[in-house]
Parts: sequence; structure tokens; C-alpha cells
Amino acid sequence: MNQWLSHRQQGLLMTGGGALIISPDALLIKLIGLPDAEILVWRGLLTALGFIAIVVARHGRGFAAAYRRCGWTGIGVALLFSGSTFGFVLGNQYTKGGNVLMILAGAPLIAALLSRLFLRERLPRRTWLAIWLCLLGTSMIVLDDAGAGSWIGNAFALLAATSLAANFTLCRTRPGIDMSPMLTLSGLIVAVVAAVFGSLTVGLRLPSSDSLVWLVLLCLGLLPLGFTLIQRGPLYLPAAEVGLLMLLEVVVGTLWVWWILDERPAPIALVGGALVLGTLLAKGLYERRLEWRQRQDALQHDLC
Repeated sequence: MNQWLSHRQQGLLMTGGGALIISPDALLIKLIGLPDAEILVWRGLLTALGFIAIVVARHGRGFAAAYRRCGWTGIGVALLFSGSTFGFVLGNQYTKGGNVLMILAGAPLIAALLSRLFLRERLPRRTWLAIWLCLLGTSMIVLDDAGAGSWIGNAFALLAATSLAANFTLCRTRPGIDMSPMLTLSGLIVAVVAAVFGSLTVGLRLPSSDSLVWLVLLCLGLLPLGFTLIQRGPLYLPAAEVGLLMLLEVVVGTLWVWWILDERPAPIALVGGALVLGTLLAKGLYERRLEWRQRQDALQHDLC
């Protein structure tokens, strides 16, 4: 893949692919139908198993070294990823889903500000334009479901957006170090905290057979694979762009719910989804053309 794709293109493909893989998240949570505390415990335990299986498959006998390389920064990544998980699930419990998605759409903007403040990373104008257009498009998607809601739920959603942005920014402080193995620890943190505060320490009910199938598919398969790819995104891209590509989950996730559960989105939501997808596609094509021109100029310079 390295021969055919540039460093940046690898990051775009990896992060965008990860966002598409986790896009059925909201749909499958609806199909599982468990209380939030139980979903969080099962989600934490199963994703931890999935993450460690991926680490062992990638690194073989050297899997322990992959964890050690992350160091204390990896601990911070695990805590921040846990915060984004709790914020997303609890935000949906205490406020409208539209509010949660609208606040989460601000994650690329928060990441851009954090990167500028702590890493002195400057983003080109086209990236800022894409952030604002995608924020507008996401707002259109969730307009029907948005409302005053609960300030507690909105606060949880803000926690999710900020934790997500801070996670990607923190990864950028250790260039070349893959932090995705530390998502194993994040899964365990989520499971333990949810069990304690959800009063599930005495026992955990086994879901019904149908719910168990969806639970295993989501938490042992899709989430570990998708989030491993997304967590590797900061190795290749600025934190703001990783967050920007994650908006694919919002758009495609809405289409999943529409297709499977027949929850038809409003026409304005379809326009918003088209705006997000069109913005990301146009930005990707424009930047690919820029890279091609740069390679051609470099080749001509070498020939001269």
C-alpha cells in the first residue's frame, strides 16, 4: 500500500474506513435493547477482548512491547477514549439524540483549537472551511431531533466531543507511536466503572440470543476493528482532520437506521448528509490533485 498511496492518503483511507465500519453503532444499540449500564459493561468487556486480539494478530509474540511503547501517554489516551464512550452513551440517555450528534460534530473544531494551542499546528483554510460546512451539514441532519433537552445530557455530549478531540491531539504528541493498543485498557475502564456505578457488580444478565448476536457483532467485531483504524489516524493526519472524517459515522449511521428500521429522515437531513459527504469528497479530491502536482513539480526539478 505504501508504494501506491502517500502518507496522507493512507491516513484518509484508514480513518474514513474506520468511521464507516463503526457506522452501524447506533442501529445495533437499538437492536440490542439493553439498559445503558449493561450495554456499557458488555461493550467494555467485549471490545477489550477484540482490541487485544487485534494487537496479538498484528504483533505476534511482541504484543507486550506494543503496549509498553505507548507509555504514560497511552494511559491518557485510554482515559480520554473512555470519557468519549461514557459521554456518548450517557448523553443519549439524558438529552435528545440530535443534541448529542450536534455537539459531537464540534469535535473537529475543538481538536483544531487544541492542536493550535498545544502543538502549534496550523490548518490550511480549506480544512477550516470543511469543518464549518460539515458542522452545518450535521446540524441539518439532526435538526428535527434537536431541542433544549437536559443540560446534564448536553454536558455529557460535550464531554464526549472534548475527550475525542483531546485524545487525537494527545496522540500527535508522540509521532510514530501507535496508541491503538491502549484501547484495550479503555474497554476495561468502561466495563469496571459502568459495573460499579450501575450496581451490576453482583451479577450481569446474559442477553437474549438475538441481542447476544448483535452485541458480539458490534462489540467484538466492528468497534475494535473500526476504532483501531481511527486511533491510528493521528499517525498520518492532524487531529482536526481525524475528527472531521469521523463525521462519516453520523451520515452513514443515519442511513443505516433509515434502511433497517425505516426511520425516514427529513428532507433537510438528506440535504445535510449530502453536504457533509460532498464536502469530504471535494476536499479529498482537491488535496489528491495538490499532491499529484507537488510530485510532478518535484520530478521536473530533479530532471533539471
